[in-house]
Amino acid sequence: MTTAVTSTTSTTSTTSTSRTSLATNFQTFLTLLTTQLQNQDPTSPMDSNEFTQQLVEYSEVEQQIDTNEKLDSLISLSSSQSTSLAMSYLGHNITMSDGTGELSDSSATWSYTNSDSASATTLTIKDSSSNVVYSTSGDTTSGTHSFTWDGTNTSGSTESDGQYTLTVTSTASDGTSVTTSVASTAAVTGVDLSGSTAKLVIGTSEVALSSVTMVTD
Repeated sequence: MTTAVTSTTSTTSTTSTSRTSLATNFQTFLTLLTTQLQNQDPTSPMDSNEFTQQLVEYSEVEQQIDTNEKLDSLISLSSSQSTSLAMSYLGHNITMSDGTGELSDSSATWSYTNSDSASATTLTIKDSSSNVVYSTSGDTTSGTHSFTWDGTNTSGSTESDGQYTLTVTSTASDGTSVTTSVASTAAVTGVDLSGSTAKLVIGTSEVALSSVTMVTD
């Protein structure tokens, strides 16, 4: 389990470097301005418009850096909240609503719901590369139904353990689509914090927090 969140640290470091660079350049600018004012020809004073414009530009850059720092703070806060939420799922069973499910020891179980009765229901399973590995008929009655897959693909071979996605397509007798939903339950065995957003480890796979609807225990 990795706990480093590198993206926020890198962004914050870049903003800090920008502010340091701006301060250095501004100090150099003031030194040059003071020197020129001290050595100008009193009978032909230099035009102040250029210096005024540069002061305005420095002010605009400083405002942009301030904005970036505030964004860094928001990103850091969001990342911290995401990390805390992900850690709270560790060791619990969760329900996923995006159709994903974990095949482990030749078994993967989903539940699917038909909003109304259908004349035909097709269950399609895809692997992590979106290749169809299995398809079969499902229950056509309205309500929630359970489906367990033993990992056998359409050619009769056994698929390896990992993450798969179930898609349910139901059609009414008049040819219109029946609304369906798919869910699966799995235990969270770890948390991966190596990316910009935290992910939950389910067996040999990872799932995004956005796909989790609830903790079931």
